[in-house]
Amino acid sequence: MNIGILQLNFTIGDFAKNAEKVVRSYREAVELGAEMVVAPELGLCGYPPRDLLNRADFLEGHDRGVRELAKGVGKVPLLMGGIEKSTKKEGRPLHNVAFLFEKGKVRVVARKRLLPTYDVFDEDRYFEPGEKVAPVRIGGRRVGVTICEDIWNDEDVWMERRYLADPVRELAKKGIDLLINLSASPWHQGKEKTRYRLLERVAKREKIPVVQVNAVGGNDELVFDGQSLVLSKRGKLLSMGLAFGEEVKVVDLDGQEKKIEWASEEQQIFRALVLGTKDYLGKCGFQEVVLGLSGGIDSALTAVIAAEALGKDKVLGVAMPSRYSSQGSLDDAESLARALGIRYEKISIEGPFAAMLQAITPSRGGRSGGLTEENLQSRLRGVILMGISNDSGRLLLTTGNKSELAVGYCTLYGDMCGALAVIADVPKTLVYRISRWINREREIIPKSSIEKAPSAELRPDQKDQDSLPSYEELDRILDSYVVNEGSIRGMVRKGIAQPMAEEIVRKIDLSEYKRRQAAPGLKVTTKAFGVGRRIPLAQRFDPRISK
Repeated sequence: MNIGILQLNFTIGDFAKNAEKVVRSYREAVELGAEMVVAPELGLCGYPPRDLLNRADFLEGHDRGVRELAKGVGKVPLLMGGIEKSTKKEGRPLHNVAFLFEKGKVRVVARKRLLPTYDVFDEDRYFEPGEKVAPVRIGGRRVGVTICEDIWNDEDVWMERRYLADPVRELAKKGIDLLINLSASPWHQGKEKTRYRLLERVAKREKIPVVQVNAVGGNDELVFDGQSLVLSKRGKLLSMGLAFGEEVKVVDLDGQEKKIEWASEEQQIFRALVLGTKDYLGKCGFQEVVLGLSGGIDSALTAVIAAEALGKDKVLGVAMPSRYSSQGSLDDAESLARALGIRYEKISIEGPFAAMLQAITPSRGGRSGGLTEENLQSRLRGVILMGISNDSGRLLLTTGNKSELAVGYCTLYGDMCGALAVIADVPKTLVYRISRWINREREIIPKSSIEKAPSAELRPDQKDQDSLPSYEELDRILDSYVVNEGSIRGMVRKGIAQPMAEEIVRKIDLSEYKRRQAAPGLKVTTKAFGVGRRIPLAQRFDPRISK
């Protein structure tokens, strides 16, 4: 059987264009010989629609899109995800469903059973779970249709299962020839390999081919990687979709098995950040960006991502030196701009800085120096960049990394100004790895930006490590406390000094108010600061080890 795979990038709420894209892609797949076509979860409305699902006019727009799409589907059946209003008087008002379109008609053939409510997911807020599963006869085959999370509860794969039900096992026991999964599975480090291992196990155990069609594209903080999978009944790869790109293809379920090849982690993360940046700009209606270029590695990496996502002519880098800026940093900023071919400007903040110092001196009782003056420089730079953004219509990108954001090593209303925090979920050690990967063939990011000691250059001879431990040590603590939600006691058992662990954890907790006001950041790790991590601001939990 030839299966058409529609790995598509949907814009949330753009029902007409989403439907038009599906019909166009469906016809392409049919022309390529597809006998059945499969598209992702919640394809018409885009994922995740969140509280738009509470709006009656949003649901009406979805239903109109379903009717229009049905007109474009002929005798070759199309499976795609969508929304169905529940007929029950109790429970949530909607179902997350799989529609079967055929010969101008449409019907629901599966309702999502497992509704995730962890990390970035909040589906139980809106949807009522399906109560049962049953095979569907399509093209002479008994097909098991599942929706995303329905496949993520296999008892042979997960030691700690989130749900009592296993829709895949239930379908297999009823007898199916093929398992299909409609998915909108957001990406993070290693997700593509975990997904493959899971489906491989299912295919081998049940001895059935598995087709998983995943969405692709960026929607707010989330990036969907595509990399749709078709596996043989032996669990071997028949086809894998493009990573972070749209694709229409037809796969023969009796075709030749292939050896899977994975891109490097650095490449996967870079491509995720590029796609997330491109789609955030495009789906919000912006075409150009501006960012500050300090000559450091973080702003350099952000500029490379922006140029790759939008094109070099759409990126403006601005150096804003003060009395503490080194000539080396200015040279590195200009060298990077030249290597990328982006626009570059230099605007000194020395005049405004001197004026601000004079203005606030009386209120400081004659004091000088300190954090106040450091933050003034950062905030002046934020004012300049926001002014350029207002004047030119360029979206301002922030350039801070996850390690700095974790401990509050950033200035509210200063370097945190902006509409998108491109690398806010990239720890500093990973920033270095990706930057070296970018330079694998030729020097794009100046070598000195990678090798020099990181510095905010807000006071004489300042270095990040004056205020922080080494980034290797900091990222170990960050991974333990934030990503794995571990304890200080556990860190000490792993060899981290207790005073350092307690000090960094204190800074992480105290900086929650800053992160609540930060620009949205693209999620690429398993736990990002953002919608998937909800920590109270006013609280007195003390994670320190009791004396």
